Amino acid sequence: MVLLLQLFALLQAKGLAAVAKVDTDAYIHVCKKGYFPCGNLSICLPQSFHCDGVKNCENAADEENCDDDSGWTNSFPVACQNLPEMAPKCSLHPYPKNCTCRETHLECTRAGLYSVPQISSHVTVLSLKRNNILSLPDEVFLMLTEMKYLYLQKNCLKTISKKAFFGLFKLQNLYLNHNCITSLTAGIFRDLHKLKWLILDENPIAKISQQLFTGLQSLSYLSVVKNSLEALPRNICAQIPHISWMDFASNHIKLLTSSTFLTCDKLKVLCIRDNQIGIVPKKTFSPLRRLTDLDLSQNLISKLLPSAFTELRHLEKVNLSFNPIDLHLNQFDSLRLLKSLSLEGIEISNINLRMFLPMKNLSHIYFKKFRYCTYAPHVRVCTPLTDGISTFENLLANNIQRIFVWVIACVTCFGNLFVLGMRSFIQSEYKTQTLSIKSLCCSDCLMGIYLFFVGIFDIKYQGQYKKYALIWMESLQCRIIGFLAMLSTEVSVLLLTFLTLEKYLVIVFPFTNKRLGKCQMVTMLTGIWITGFILATIPFWNEDFFGNYYGKNGMCFPMYSDQTEETGGKIYSLGIFLGVNLLAFIIIVFSYVSMFCSIQKTGVQTSDLRKDRHGEVAVANRFFFIVLSDAICWIPVFLLKILSLLEVEIPGTVTSWIVIFILPVNSALNPVLYTLTTSFFKEKFKQMINRYQRKFLLKNERKSLTASIVWTDDPLALNAGCLNQITLEDEVIAT
Repeated sequence: MVLLLQLFALLQAKGLAAVAKVDTDAYIHVCKKGYFPCGNLSICLPQSFHCDGVKNCENAADEENCDDDSGWTNSFPVACQNLPEMAPKCSLHPYPKNCTCRETHLECTRAGLYSVPQISSHVTVLSLKRNNILSLPDEVFLMLTEMKYLYLQKNCLKTISKKAFFGLFKLQNLYLNHNCITSLTAGIFRDLHKLKWLILDENPIAKISQQLFTGLQSLSYLSVVKNSLEALPRNICAQIPHISWMDFASNHIKLLTSSTFLTCDKLKVLCIRDNQIGIVPKKTFSPLRRLTDLDLSQNLISKLLPSAFTELRHLEKVNLSFNPIDLHLNQFDSLRLLKSLSLEGIEISNINLRMFLPMKNLSHIYFKKFRYCTYAPHVRVCTPLTDGISTFENLLANNIQRIFVWVIACVTCFGNLFVLGMRSFIQSEYKTQTLSIKSLCCSDCLMGIYLFFVGIFDIKYQGQYKKYALIWMESLQCRIIGFLAMLSTEVSVLLLTFLTLEKYLVIVFPFTNKRLGKCQMVTMLTGIWITGFILATIPFWNEDFFGNYYGKNGMCFPMYSDQTEETGGKIYSLGIFLGVNLLAFIIIVFSYVSMFCSIQKTGVQTSDLRKDRHGEVAVANRFFFIVLSDAICWIPVFLLKILSLLEVEIPGTVTSWIVIFILPVNSALNPVLYTLTTSFFKEKFKQMINRYQRKFLLKNERKSLTASIVWTDDPLALNAGCLNQITLEDEVIAT
């Protein structure tokens, strides 16, 4: 124990140092996992030191690029046109009584209008939002030649004639979103030569054509979100050569072709999120040489060629989240300037450091699972920053876990130490059985030690766990306590199996008299501990094959296998939990069923054998409750492994509850079950208490008798007093 603590302290001093030197002759990514380089590339800092509000680099490089402002955020200010502030005086006369006027701005929101009102031709901003205008006839805005902003949202517009927008030569922003438009006639925007923004969101438009955008030479922003589009027209940018932003999110688009974006050479932002795209043909995005932001998330893309991004040299942000996609190792090789990559909801079965190394400028990456961040150690911001077991602040996610990890650790350790002491102090006639129970106490005590260390490191990282999460999981300390937990569970399982089989032979075959001697028992117990030690150390044999098996989560005790786990780790996990442990559980259940059947059917003739058999039955009953507690603890583990084998998504919180509450409970209850509740222990304990009570009474009686003696000069009186004292002492002793 002392050696372990010293080893932990030494490793902590070296492994969790905030600064690690970098080999300057090596490639930029020589910083070890969980670290990133400062701007001068001479120092490495823990990955989560980025943007923590403290300047850890001398050049403050760790506090740069804190926000994920890559991609569309750089293009947005260019495209967006803020509405000018309105002067207090009105320059439009007359205007509808339910409207508000300021200078040349007319606000007619919720004015109860059923048609476009007659207003001054000098109006520059007209808001007709939230009215009951169902149609726009020809040339309805013909006289409003100065208008720059037109808001027609939430009117349930159904019909817009082809010439409705004639005469609006200076219009810059047109809002037609949240209406009931099903189709738009080609050429409807012919006169809108200066239009920059066209918003068509949340309309049931099912089809658009290239000719729909005729006349929109200045259009830079097109939004057709939440419509019913099933396809995009060929060469969509032919009539809108200056388009820089297109958003077709939440439609029903199923296919993109290599000719869809042929002339979109000025496009910077493309969003096709939440559609039904399954195939992305070769060179689909090749014409988009200026593209900086590409969002293909929430589609059905299962395959994306590595060459899909070859021509996109200026791409800064890519979102592929929530696609059933298989990524290639060289999928992102051409994205040298990429700053943000979102892969949420994607299982990356072949994840590798090589996959993300070419993206030297990557500053933000978003994964499905917390441990994927290990494979992008040079990226400063990686999410998720929790795996369900831990949070940004703490190793253990909530206060209940933090309290109970200490409670169960104390109960487990001190309970088993108490049993070890009592078993050593109180001699039993079953010495070989005592050896087995002591050995089981030792293995259960290791589980308590494991929980103590989890609690210690939870306190150590309290409030700042995100800074050290990856470093902790990669550390030798984490692997050691994971090893202790595995050693405890495996030795306990093997010991219980051995003890069950021993009782099975005694009860089912009572006349064989085949009992193990002390030397044989010591040999068996030593063999069990060696076997458990070997099983627990297997993941250390070959890290390339098994991976960092014990460092899959903050508790250093993996109980799942998924697609990203290394082949060796997956085989080992299934072999231990659904192989060794499940087989042991089946053997134990079968043995106890056989024992109880034998007890019911078999009669014993001699009183001596009946007495011995009665003792064995009592022991069997006691061990039955021990095994029952093990079954309650292990059945959830078996179910968890089976679900993970079936690739069912398992929340990380399930693992933490099992490790903290279920598995250790068995170790905590064992002292009560196999020592404190036994008739032998209770009898010996009563005898010990009675012995101390008699000694206490005798001591008090001696004091009272001594005090009652009256000293006189008469020797006869003295002799009488002494005689009376001796007589009373004899009576006390006799009682």
